[in-house]
Amino acid sequence: MRTLEQLEQVMAKPSARLIEDMKNLEGDIMLLGVGGKMGPSLAKLIMNALKEAGVEKTVYGVSRFSEAGLKDELEAYGLKTIACDLLDEASLQALPEVKNVIYMAGTKFGTTGREYFTWAMNAYLPGRVAEKFKNSRIVVFSSGNVYPHSPVALGGTSEAVTPNPVGEYGQSCLGRERVFEYFSHRYETPVLIYRLNYAIDMRYGVLLELAKSVKEGKPIELAMGHFNCIWQGDANEIAIRSLLHCESPANKLNVTGPETISVRYAATELGKRLGIEPKFTGQEAETALLSNASKCMQLFGYPSVSLLQMIDWMAEWVEHEGVTINKPTHFQQREGKY
Repeated sequence: MRTLEQLEQVMAKPSARLIEDMKNLEGDIMLLGVGGKMGPSLAKLIMNALKEAGVEKTVYGVSRFSEAGLKDELEAYGLKTIACDLLDEASLQALPEVKNVIYMAGTKFGTTGREYFTWAMNAYLPGRVAEKFKNSRIVVFSSGNVYPHSPVALGGTSEAVTPNPVGEYGQSCLGRERVFEYFSHRYETPVLIYRLNYAIDMRYGVLLELAKSVKEGKPIELAMGHFNCIWQGDANEIAIRSLLHCESPANKLNVTGPETISVRYAATELGKRLGIEPKFTGQEAETALLSNASKCMQLFGYPSVSLLQMIDWMAEWVEHEGVTINKPTHFQQREGKY
């Protein structure tokens, strides 16, 4: 795993289960916020799955498209793109009606100092979108940040745990969820709330941050000593297949890998592959931001890409200076300030 072409080829390959689900999914699909980190790879996976399934659907990709070239790239892949600022009411209302919506719009980074914008994007806008698409089924991207920190020994919080987020970002994510829940009750809109942490792409994510720290000899902070992660290709597939599991009242789903991963362990494994002894600072706390994904595994099966495979790929990527995106997860943050 050394090139962007290799990465995109792996992430855009649909499984037999996804292909079968696409045959059973009625209606066109709209991706709101397709210009984000996961959107482009998710869109390409949908198009490939439709092709393999022999099914024709219109797939809309909606974004402001601030990244140069992305709009043309997605159109070349078969998407029907729509440039739109979702906070502009007229532009939102002009969007076509569709049966299936995957809602990925939101903001996380830069929350501190711009709390007003975070709440507008994460809690106000969902109400406008839920009203507009009240006749659709909607998969709503959320975050494991809605949960409180939990004892590491308990193996993560399940969907049955009452949310109690740390910091305004997590609070605004819970606001997003509650607003979609309200409209799901009001209009009987089928909704699935997709609580993700953390997706792994070679270009960003917890494992990249650890691998870079190991390679550069930077001490790795251990206070947030454990985390969950999942290969982004698997996370994308779960998001698409979740369209068939939307319910009213809203269904809730933790999306991550099956392991509670030690930061020390992951960094040490990366160090073995890079030939560098990692440096650490601090001590692991007894709690961490952790999700239990047992329900997800029951519905969709275990991820196709294992933790050790991700570690192997990440070490090779960093060793050969593969392209990266400067969007750190801030997974070490224990105060919820992003």
